[in-house]
Amino acid sequence: MLETGICVDNLALSSRFHKDVLGLQTVLEIDRLHAFGLAPGEVLLLFDRELSQHDANSPIGLVPGHRTDGRAHFCFRITQDQYEPWKAHLAGQGVAITSEVHWPAGGRSFYFTDPEGNVLEMATPGLWANYPKDFREREADG
Repeated sequence: MLETGICVDNLALSSRFHKDVLGLQTVLEIDRLHAFGLAPGEVLLLFDRELSQHDANSPIGLVPGHRTDGRAHFCFRITQDQYEPWKAHLAGQGVAITSEVHWPAGGRSFYFTDPEGNVLEMATPGLWANYPKDFREREADG
């Protein structure tokens, strides 16, 4: 996946959460969206819900309008040794863990919400069959 996008009502608040709490690096900030770099070649887009529903004409071309409503979900890939430190970091930031799951294939994950109520997840290898147990496997394949 190249991009994952969610619509938010308060772009500034959501952007601060993703920068300050999750430590994501901003790669673009414009009035209708903020983009954050994840892994190489992967971007999280936060769209202003109202501004992004309309087409945007620009010197580089037309960007079609789009919009989602309701609580979105996305998951961050982490290693086993990052699991507990991430939980502790989020707790230190006042972010509650809403649930934890131990998946049949051996992975585990935990869920929490962002300021907009979107459901975020952090998951270790073993969640899905195509989630390599070692990140280097992905680099070799890709």
